[in-house]
Amino acid sequence: MPVCNVSLQVIPLVPEKEVYPTVDKVIDLIASSGIKHIVGPMETTMEGNLEDLLEIVKKAQEVCADAGANRVLSVVKIDYSDRGVTIDEKVSKYQS
Repeated sequence: MPVCNVSLQVIPLVPEKEVYPTVDKVIDLIASSGIKHIVGPMETTMEGNLEDLLEIVKKAQEVCADAGANRVLSVVKIDYSDRGVTIDEKVSKYQS
């Protein structure tokens, strides 16, 4: 399966003071997976095999629930091509 990009934004329904710590736990999950990723101000974009990335999305929901969220709103974007899609091809010309 070709490399693709999946962007994930989680909005855990927790007390306001717990939102960032809960999101940090999701980012830690992504980082510990070893996949290439970029943390942005509104979402984290991951690069890899679609099946592996969707498994991370699933686990992210569980991380939020384990942190006390009684509900999790998630926005998932997938950029898939049979030729493959990389983060670098999209953003390298903007990085200095």
